[in-house]
Amino acid sequence: MATPELTSLRSPRVTAARRLAKRSFRGKERRFIVEGPQAVREAVAHLVEVYATPEAAERHQEILDAARAADIPVFTATDDVVAEMCDTVTPQGIVGLCRFLDSPFEEILAARPKLVAVLANVRDPGNAGTVLRCADAAGADAVVLTDASVDPYNPKAVRASVGSLFHLPVAIGVPVERAVSGLREAGARVLAADGAGERDLDSELDDGLLGAPTAWIFGNEAWGLPEATRALADEVVRVPIHGRAESLNLATAAAVCLYASARAQRAPAGCRSVTST
Repeated sequence: MATPELTSLRSPRVTAARRLAKRSFRGKERRFIVEGPQAVREAVAHLVEVYATPEAAERHQEILDAARAADIPVFTATDDVVAEMCDTVTPQGIVGLCRFLDSPFEEILAARPKLVAVLANVRDPGNAGTVLRCADAAGADAVVLTDASVDPYNPKAVRASVGSLFHLPVAIGVPVERAVSGLREAGARVLAADGAGERDLDSELDDGLLGAPTAWIFGNEAWGLPEATRALADEVVRVPIHGRAESLNLATAAAVCLYASARAQRAPAGCRSVTST
C-alpha cells in the first residue's frame, strides 16, 4: 500500500474540505463534498480533488485511475484525515471535492422538458436527495428546488441521491411563482401533489391526462403545500389511499406520481389505465 501523503488533521486541505459542511462556505466556494466510491465514481467529470486511504486506493484503483486520466489531483491520506473530511459516522475511505453543477433555470426551460419535479419548501436533505433519485429513476428531465428548499449539496442530500445528482439538470433557488410560470410557458401542465386534491392520480390516468409534459410540485414533509402554492397549479392531485394507511411520505408520493407520468408519457395515446375500455 502507498504511504499516506496527508497525515495531519490541521492540514489546510483538510480544513478547507471540512468547512464545506456549512452551506455558507459551500456557496462561497461553489464546491461540496462527495463521499464513498459510488458518489466519487459518478462525480468524476465535476471533481476538483480526490482523497483516499491506502486501503481504499487499492480497493478502488479504477476510480483513482479515472480521476488521474481526467487530470484530477489524487492524494492518499490516513483514515483519520479522510474521516475528518466526511460527514458520515463510518466513512468508506474515499472522498472527493466537487464543483457545483446546478443548471440555470432558463436552460431547463429552453430544453422544453416533459417531466419535472419541483421541490417547494422541502427542508429535509434526505428527502430532497431521495426525490432527486426518484426523478432520475423515472426518467425526469430536471429537478427544480425553490428558494425556500434545502441545499441539494448538503452532505445528507448528496448521499441520499446516490449519484443521481450528477445525472440530470438541477436548478436551485427558483421562486415558486417563477418555477410555475416558467414551466407552464415551456408547455408543461403543472400539478400540485397534495392529499387534499380534488382530483386523484387514478382519475388522471383514466382520463389520459398524464401523457402531456408535466411538472409535479411536491411540498414540505410536515405541512405539505400552502394554499397559495396549490392555487398556482393547473390541478391539485392526490395519490389515492386504497388501504388503511394515514398518508404517504414525501419521497414515496413523489415516486408514485413521477412513475405514473413516466408510464403515461411512454405509452401510446397517453396511457389510459388498464381498467379503461
